[in-house]
Order: sequence, then C-alpha cells, then structure tokens
Amino acid sequence: MHAITIPEPGGPEALVWAEVPDPVPGEGEVLVDVVASAVNRADLLQRQGFYDPPPGSSPYPGLECAGRISALGPGVSGWAVGDEVCALLSGGGYAEKVAVPSGQLLPVPAGLELATAAALPEVACTVWSNVFMVAHLRRGETLLVHGGASGIGTMAIQLAKALGARVAVTAGSSDKLARCAELGADILIDYREQDFVEEIHKATDGAGADVILDIVGAKYLARNVEALAVNGRLAVIGMQGGVKAELNLGALLRKRGAITATSLRGRPPAEKAAIVAAVREHVWPLVADGHVRTVVDQRLPLSDAAQAHRALDAGTHVGKILLIAPSSG
Repeated sequence: MHAITIPEPGGPEALVWAEVPDPVPGEGEVLVDVVASAVNRADLLQRQGFYDPPPGSSPYPGLECAGRISALGPGVSGWAVGDEVCALLSGGGYAEKVAVPSGQLLPVPAGLELATAAALPEVACTVWSNVFMVAHLRRGETLLVHGGASGIGTMAIQLAKALGARVAVTAGSSDKLARCAELGADILIDYREQDFVEEIHKATDGAGADVILDIVGAKYLARNVEALAVNGRLAVIGMQGGVKAELNLGALLRKRGAITATSLRGRPPAEKAAIVAAVREHVWPLVADGHVRTVVDQRLPLSDAAQAHRALDAGTHVGKILLIAPSSG
C-alpha cells in the first residue's frame, strides 16, 4: 500500500507519499481499506517530531478514517468484511489501509456519505468525553468553547445545543463567528477585539461559564479560571498557547472550580472503546436525525497531505479538512 511517511521531522514538505508494507490485523482488530482520513492538529505536532505515536501504533499520522472492512483478525465479532465504518485511531489514517481495534469502530451514521464520516470520530469522541463524560455539562448551563470554528468547536457547539445548553464561542474573525452562529452559538466573542472574560460575564449577568472547553492551554489558564462560574469545570484539551502557567489556587477555590486535562490518543484500548460506545449511543442518533452535521472545509487528495497541513496551520478553515484516498472512487 501507500502511506504518508515522515522520514525526518520538519515542515509540511517532510510528509512523503511512499510505498510501505500492508498492515496485518492482530487479535481483536480489523483491516480497513481507507476511503478518507481527516487532519488534526496532533498530526502537525507528529510531523514536527513533538508527538510520537503510542507504542505499538502505526508510525503514520492520522487519528481517524472512514472506509470498508477488508479483513477480520482473530476474535472479532459483530463486524463483517464489506461493512462501511469510520474509526478512531492511534495513528495510521494517512494510508490506504489501517488495522483498527474493533472497539474503536463506528458504523457510518444513517444518511451520511462514507468519506464525510471521516470527519467525525476524533471530534465526536473528544467533545463527548470531555464536555459530557468528564465536565458533565447539563441542560440550561453555559458552555464556553475556545476555537469555535475548529473541528472540535463546530462539534461542541452542535452537541451542546442539541442537549439544551447555552453556547459561547471565541473565534478570530467575524466570518468565523457568523459560521458559529449558524451552528447555534448564542454568544459570539472575537478574541482579537474583545476580552472573553469580560464578555462571558456580561452575557451571563456576572455568573460566568459553567464549562469551558479549552484548546489554548497555558496562555488562557488564569483567564479561564476568571471566566468560570461557581462550581465551574475547565476541560483543557490543547496546548496551542504553551504548557506552563501560574495558577492562583485561591481564585480556583473561591469558584469551587475543577480543572481537568485529558488527551485521547494515548488512552488504553478499553478506555477508547468505552468512549466510542458512548458516542455511538448518544451522538450518532443526533447525526442521523440532522441535529448534528459534519462541517467540512475542504477535501484534498491523501497524497497531498502537505497542502492540508498548510491549510490547517493557516487557521482560515472552518470545521474539518478531509484527505481522500486514491482508491476511494
């Protein structure tokens, strides 16, 4: 098969489309012929040499895919050769074939085109596990999403609205904020022109956000605590703004607040399977009935992953960037 390889860390030009050995499904795994993958910021970090795959995982980038099952490994039940699926991966999505633990497979939601389903697993699992399983967002509460126009952000807006929450977002342009509003965001904050702490307090009569989903990290830590409501929960899932910051514990104590920081890629297979099962139960019906839709900014050939990385790095996209495998047609 062919895959995107990274012979040496570097810029987008470090991504090389090359012929590599086919993967072989092990115990409890299936082999998927990839129709499409999607680009995540973790892929850029891996390309730069900052985010190695977990031990035993595929060395190729790509944390999600959609395709068709072409072989079953020992001990797999409930799936058949020819099934159309999408999958949460630890790596290997930027390839024509990938071996996947069967617990990380999802059926393609009813009515959704197969390639488009590649836009769902990583964002759906990240948002559901952090906002609902960890931070326990409830109906009537306010969720603040940093990076509202990102793949994570567009999913978080829709899921929170579908389940009865009020949603505030930050984004860096009026165009992106308009797209967030179309998806259901109630409070729109241009972080380049406005102070999000001030704006969230103004919009909530001083109460603050019950849950904050943060991709920025250190740069926003102190201000996120300021923006929290009493008994608020801050879920940190990214470090685009650095990894070290000073935290005023007194401020957090006064809020009776909680901070969690999680990543998805390195979790044990059993934990991933539990998240995937919860997403299938709670999120997939919302996709099938149209309450939650995929937001795809552009589609590029898998062999042109370098251009997809440039597009993600430029930060002008809304939603997901898909990579289409050459054999998908």
